[in-house]
Formats: sequence, structure tokens, C-alpha cells
Amino acid sequence: MKFSRQTTLRSQATVTGVGVHSGLPVSLTLGPASLDAGFIFVRTRSDGSDREVQAVAKSVTSTEFATVLGDREGPLVSTAEHVLAALRGMGIDNATIDVDGPEVPIMDGSAAAFVAAIDQAGILTQSAPRRFIQVLKRVQVELGDAFGELRPHANGFRAEVEIDFANPVIGQQNYVLDLTPESFRRDICRARTFGCMNDVARLWSAGYALGASFENSVVFDEERLLNTEGLRYADECARHKVLDVVGDLALAGLPLLAAYRSVRGGHRLNHAVLTELMADRSAWRVVESEPARLPRGRAEVTRGMVGGMVAPAYGPDVS
Repeated sequence: MKFSRQTTLRSQATVTGVGVHSGLPVSLTLGPASLDAGFIFVRTRSDGSDREVQAVAKSVTSTEFATVLGDREGPLVSTAEHVLAALRGMGIDNATIDVDGPEVPIMDGSAAAFVAAIDQAGILTQSAPRRFIQVLKRVQVELGDAFGELRPHANGFRAEVEIDFANPVIGQQNYVLDLTPESFRRDICRARTFGCMNDVARLWSAGYALGASFENSVVFDEERLLNTEGLRYADECARHKVLDVVGDLALAGLPLLAAYRSVRGGHRLNHAVLTELMADRSAWRVVESEPARLPRGRAEVTRGMVGGMVAPAYGPDVS
């Protein structure tokens, strides 16, 4: 565990795109938040009746088509995992996420646009030590032929992901990530969501994935990749599953000191393992890093600051 302090964003940054299900325009703004705030989604509305939801495991209302967050009033925002992955992956502890529609914009199907927004906003170091959830013992979940586990791992967070699809173009892939802002930016954030053409067609006919296109999804048929520009990585599908893991497990509320392994997993499995962990208070504890001395002249933010498909991200978890 590195000695470190909490971080937030220096200013606001906005991205605009379309919702992957509705196909309608949506705007998302990342902004600063106070110490210990975590990640807070704010569903903004023109009549001022904004709703907030904390990005934690108990706020998950659905994992069928994507990670959906909500409260007693119902769902508030869907496809939350990519922006959460960008925030956690880039080492942000506290942020507000304002969105003016029911979905986070899909952008290019990856987290790259959200990383660019974080770069634009800048990062501020805050005055309190960073807190972690340290996994103390192994927690396992099996869902059909899918398997996931969290186990103790002292050196930060590691994701070990294996996918195995009947589609021969995708097939079996593995990827292991030791999460740092550098490794997330270099190896993971540009990996796009993916799916099979027949699955996408079924979703379209059912009124879903109306915003899905070759501009925001990697699409295969049974014989080849259909995107003319090709893949960004030979194992882009496995890397995108790692991206989803980082985003889904950000719902722990704090960074994890743990290794996560999944086989044939997806949003449903990720949430089930996290829920199993949270339910067993003997399996984890909250720890603080020792406060690190800030470089001279580095700004701080204090507690008084105002805070305030195949299996694509838009399809069911299917292996």
C-alpha cells in the first residue's frame, strides 16, 4: 500500500454523446467533491428536481444490460461502469458525475473520453489520507459456468480475467492487470465494448441498443470482425472485460487491496462477488495509508469544499 492522500478533480469537464439504448443525446460533467465523498451521480433535470445516488454496491438496481444505479424511486443512471472505471483507474477518490439523461454516454465504447475529461479537469490532492478496503480472506461466487473471486493481495489491485466465447473469432482470451493510473491509461482505457451481430440485431428489434453502432462497439459475426478499422489490441475483448471489472468494483466505495479473478464473467458476476464480500464483515476492513507530505506549492482541497453478448456493455451477460 503506497502512502497517499485522497484526490478529487481540480475543475469541471463535460463530455457529450448518445445513450447506447435510447440513441438520444446526453451530456455528462465530471466535477470536484469533498473529502470522503466517493463518487456521486447527479441526475440533472431542467425543472430543478435533481436526484443523487452514491456509487456503491447497494445502489445497483440491475446488471442485465449494464450496471444500473438507482434508489427507492427507481433507476437513476445506467451504463455507469465506464466512467467509474476511468475515475478509479486514474486514481480519483472523490468526484461528482452530473448526467442529464438516464444513461452515461457510450462515447466510443471505451473509457478513453472520460480519461481525457479527467486530464482536462486536472487532479487535486486533498488533505486526508487515502482509505482502502483491504480484503482479508477469499470470497468466491459461481453463477452457472461463470466463476469469480476476491482474495487478499497486499500490492494494490490486480484483475485476472478469462473469457471463453463460443464465437470462434473471439474464443478464449486472458488478461492480467496490476492497476495503476499508468497501466489503466496505456493498456485498458481504450478497449471498447463488443458484441455479435445477431445479438445486436435482437436488441435492436426489442427496442434496446438504439445508439449502438460501429463507432462505439466492436462487432463480430461468426467468421470475422466487422469493424473496418480493426481492433485496437489483439485481445481487446479481454481488456474491455478488465475495464468493466475496474468500473464495477469501484462500487466498493473505496479502492480495493485485493486480487480479483473472473472466468466467463460480466457485470452480474462482478456485482455478485462484491456483494458477497460486503456481506461478510470478517472478509474485509478499511485501512488508511499513512499521510504523505505534499510537494511544496501543491494545492489542497479541504473538507469545506462544496461537493456535491457475447456480452457488450449494452447487452446481457452471456458467455
